[in-house]
Amino acid sequence: MIVAGFGFRAAATVESLLSAYQMVAHSGQTPACLAAPADKCQAAAFQSLAARLDLPIRAIASADLARQATQTQSAPSLNARGTGSVCEAAALAAAGPGAQVIAPRAISKDRLATCSIAKGKAQ
Repeated sequence: MIVAGFGFRAAATVESLLSAYQMVAHSGQTPACLAAPADKCQAAAFQSLAARLDLPIRAIASADLARQATQTQSAPSLNARGTGSVCEAAALAAAGPGAQVIAPRAISKDRLATCSIAKGKAQ
């Protein structure tokens, strides 16, 4: 399974999320779903992005985010969420055991959103 994981600030717009997504979409892999921390999944911008891309949303629990080993490391993410990269952790958790990041964290032009793509073993 291919998953696009997201991390974003409350001020992020659908354009912020789309900007980050477009930076990693070049991987040539079409995601089966979008993933984000559970407390962010009802954000209007994230809901709008999911509707625009016609993809379901997978909510990831905080404990599942913290269990993921991420390629990139951000001190603010580590302090706030217990993981080096929220988007990578969300993508990995949603893609399942043995998943690997195939497009590491990209930051939107306005710096309000991040996106990463992970690929799980099951296809």
